[in-house]
Amino acid sequence: MKGWSLQTRLALALGALVVTLWAAGAAFTAHRLLARVDAVFDAEIEATAERILPLAVTEVLGREEGETGTQILPLLRDDSGEQPMIYIVRASGGEVLMLSHGATETDFPPYAGPGFRTARGLRIYEDAALRGAVTIAVAEPVTHRRALRRELMVGLFAPLAVLLPLTLAGIVALTRLGFAPLRRFRLRLGRRSGADLAPVPLDDLPAEALPLAETINRLLARLSAAFEAERGFAANAAHELRTPLAGAIAQVQRLRAETAEPGTAARAGEIETVLKRLTRLSEGLMSLARAEGGQLRRPGRCDLAVVLRLVAEDAARLAGGAELRLDLPQAGMLSDLDPDLFGILARNLIANALRHGTPGAPIRVRLEPEGRLVVENDCAALPPADLARIAARFERAAGAGAEGAGLGLAIARAIVERAGGGLDLASPIPRAAQGFRASAHFLPDQPQ
Repeated sequence: MKGWSLQTRLALALGALVVTLWAAGAAFTAHRLLARVDAVFDAEIEATAERILPLAVTEVLGREEGETGTQILPLLRDDSGEQPMIYIVRASGGEVLMLSHGATETDFPPYAGPGFRTARGLRIYEDAALRGAVTIAVAEPVTHRRALRRELMVGLFAPLAVLLPLTLAGIVALTRLGFAPLRRFRLRLGRRSGADLAPVPLDDLPAEALPLAETINRLLARLSAAFEAERGFAANAAHELRTPLAGAIAQVQRLRAETAEPGTAARAGEIETVLKRLTRLSEGLMSLARAEGGQLRRPGRCDLAVVLRLVAEDAARLAGGAELRLDLPQAGMLSDLDPDLFGILARNLIANALRHGTPGAPIRVRLEPEGRLVVENDCAALPPADLARIAARFERAAGAGAEGAGLGLAIARAIVERAGGGLDLASPIPRAAQGFRASAHFLPDQPQ
């Protein structure tokens, strides 16, 4: 039973136990009942013999000396009147003195002493009187008993053919009902994303499963604390670097402004470029920590179309008036997603398109009501190897230069995966020869 559920194993074990007990009980009852039936029929045959034998003795003694011949008497029937009992009365020498109607001498074997026996398809009871001078044999066909046995067995086992399936169905239903709390617990775990480490509710769990569930919750708590410490360190380190980096950039810019030596000015410019790259890296790390650890859902709902419009306008302004073509739902898009996290998602996708798109080519941004944000830009088609790895942390496409920290798509993927979706990348754009498309699909509202 490897791989079978505990519910299935328990239902099968209980079903097998019930079937075995019922079959054993029915077999025992049938054995006792058939033995009792045989005893009743034997007692009836014996009582018949005891009634006939005195009459036969009186008849034999009342005959006149020298009178011989067989007397034919009517056959005997049982109480139902369906099956006859036949009998024969013989003298000690084997002479037939009395014979029931419908019987022949050949039906009865020779007298073998008092008692019961079965011979020639008959159940026979034999007895003697007058010190063995007169014997009697009363017989009943065994087919009568066999027919009755079949009727009894059918009457005993036929109801089981109906009751057993109903019992098994009841066992399955009851075990399913009993395992419902465990099934709900499993479904609650299965619906979670990899980033959801909140404790799982333990409502209605049976006592046997509580230790396991509590252990899982303690493990989730330890994992959450470890991840939170890691995210906190990255966010704090990035935050603490912002001020000294800003100060260093200001000093380098001042040095460039004050020096008249070309070599010194060039070196100062290189240092400024590196410091700005470090600044972007620290900002990316803070955004990544926020994406992985921030509160994703809010009690209220906001219009994500408005958030996207503000982010797009701000990105276009910072890019020197780049052309962004927005396609927003006319009715808006209400969602319980945290607007700041959605803004980080949109900002990183748009910034990636502006940074790596063809200069002067428009950026197309589309928000779909069912929960999809699509950003497309024009560029040369990316090789499949680059497309498969650029969404990882600190990864850039070949030829991307030193611009960016390699975190934009990783941040976007972290947010949409926590929102129950994923990030799909395509290059070239479907039905086009070139271009790049990032499609972030997510659940607009928290599933209940």
